[in-house]
Amino acid sequence: MKKILLFFIALIFNNIQAQEVKTLTYFQNDTLKLDLDLYLPKKKSNEKIPLIMFAFGGGFSGGERTSEKNFGMFMAENGYAVASISYSLYMKGKDFGCKGTLTEKIKAIQIGVSDMWQATSFLIENADKYNLDSSKIFISGISAGAEIGFHASFWDYKLMNLYKSNLPENFKYTGFIGGSGAIQDINLITKEKAIPMLLAHGSNDETVPYSAGSHRSCPTNASGWLILFGSYAVYNHMQDLHKDVELITFCGGGHEFSGYLFHDGQQYVLDFVNDVLKGKKFESHLIVPSKKGKGSGKYLFCD
Repeated sequence: MKKILLFFIALIFNNIQAQEVKTLTYFQNDTLKLDLDLYLPKKKSNEKIPLIMFAFGGGFSGGERTSEKNFGMFMAENGYAVASISYSLYMKGKDFGCKGTLTEKIKAIQIGVSDMWQATSFLIENADKYNLDSSKIFISGISAGAEIGFHASFWDYKLMNLYKSNLPENFKYTGFIGGSGAIQDINLITKEKAIPMLLAHGSNDETVPYSAGSHRSCPTNASGWLILFGSYAVYNHMQDLHKDVELITFCGGGHEFSGYLFHDGQQYVLDFVNDVLKGKKFESHLIVPSKKGKGSGKYLFCD
């Protein structure tokens, strides 16, 4: 029993030693201070470290950058850096649902995206200091964070950025990992702009549409009505473009699966970034049957 206890203590110690975490301020002015937690492999290497930017979920009104620290530690243990960012919670105290205001919803996304761009440029500027490979930067997020990731990848930077223009000319993220996210205009994803994607979504998500639909399932006459294109719509669009994409569908599942890739599905993320960096081509749709015993009548593959 004593040997087993010592083994687990050693295992925990080794995991702690496998990575280090640095808290850095990436943006500050008279009214706002934004930090990020940078998870780095403990083992030093001569090779530059690929980076994964991460944005938490919470409807642009709540959430913490520390919520997915296990994901950061897991990826650091496997040789990757993860930057989990804080961003402006513009909708805090406001209605992000059907009774909200469309322009306020879009503004919340734009501010979050601009913060992500600021965090990305900060780490590019400091890449040598932390041994980061600025040519291999992935972007990821959960729910609202995935919406940040989608729009940061495909919005026009010069048009939509709210801060100083400081990303390199023609900058492009290496890949996108999204949990239950969506994009406002699917046509922003063009053959030229498309990047490899790993997506996961519940087919019955009533918060963020799985396919094309309204945010929070709002009726068309609602003041907060916002059309979004979710993971399944993006998957089909990427197929049409003949671009690399993987989708995990939880048949009958709702928004509770938004964090799957960063919790139980961490190995999928690791395999994805490894495959992208190796230049592998892929296209897959993993269908996970509903544990409730029924799927969704909308999609034949769920029956």
